[in-house]
Amino acid sequence: LRELVQVLNHHRLGLNHVEPDILGRAYEYLLRKFAEGQGQSAGEFYTPRMVGMLMALILDPQPGMSCYDPTCGSSGLLIKCHLQVLDKFSQDVNGHKRLPSTTAPLKVYGQEINPSKFAMARMNAFIHDIEAEIALGDTMRRPAFTDAAGSLRHFNLITANPMWNQNFPTTLYENDPFERFTRGTPPASSADWGWVQHMAASLTPSGHLAVVLDTGAVSRGSGNQGSNRERDIRKAFVEQDQVEAVILLPENLFYNTPAPGIILVLNKAKRHAGEILLVNASKLFSKGRPKNEMSEAHAAQIAALYADWR
Repeated sequence: LRELVQVLNHHRLGLNHVEPDILGRAYEYLLRKFAEGQGQSAGEFYTPRMVGMLMALILDPQPGMSCYDPTCGSSGLLIKCHLQVLDKFSQDVNGHKRLPSTTAPLKVYGQEINPSKFAMARMNAFIHDIEAEIALGDTMRRPAFTDAAGSLRHFNLITANPMWNQNFPTTLYENDPFERFTRGTPPASSADWGWVQHMAASLTPSGHLAVVLDTGAVSRGSGNQGSNRERDIRKAFVEQDQVEAVILLPENLFYNTPAPGIILVLNKAKRHAGEILLVNASKLFSKGRPKNEMSEAHAAQIAALYADWR
């Protein structure tokens, strides 16, 4: 360790000397390596890089917009949206990407319940030179971002990968002071549609969100009472014409499960009323160990399909 410090001591590594994303990529590399050693618990703080980039491409963040992640983990999804703005609108200033003074940065907000992951998120934002508001706390019970009247604040964009099939008592939904769960009470065994309802309630009237969910979240609903509850909530979102796209991802991408996930896209200002884009991207991956990987080309292909349709 002493020798490593001596090597690093020969280089200037401040944010003014190194492109923030170089430090950011190094930090993400360390997070990924840490995730590989954590097994299933890694899914609580790390979303595969290209899944995050795909979500950012879908959301297409613009300068001055607000972007929120209610379960931000290490804040990787928020960082990807920031980098998307930087890639599209930055100028080269002495070899560094900088937004022009006339271009407003993306406004970044996140909440994380776990103190160690909250610390990771703050560090990740700092390394990327982002002025992010990251709050520590339980989003489902005590959302941190409220207005002066105590109501939920609203955001232009939401990107999230909440832990799948979390357990919350139904009384939490039924006695919610923020009136988030008006489309129905999710089952106690799976909070997937509780999270989606929280996010939908946190969007502006023209807001747009992308969230990673278990495939069962879009298929459960024939049999027991709990799965029927999920079916009814899904039906309410479809009838309100807020579901814009569902993207089936490859299997074995995520550190908490070998199962494939989906990206659910909600849009309160859909251009194709009455239509839902269904994308089967299950074959777009490269075999890897311990996990499969999506490439940048795969993410760009899916995003282009969505953009062309939209």
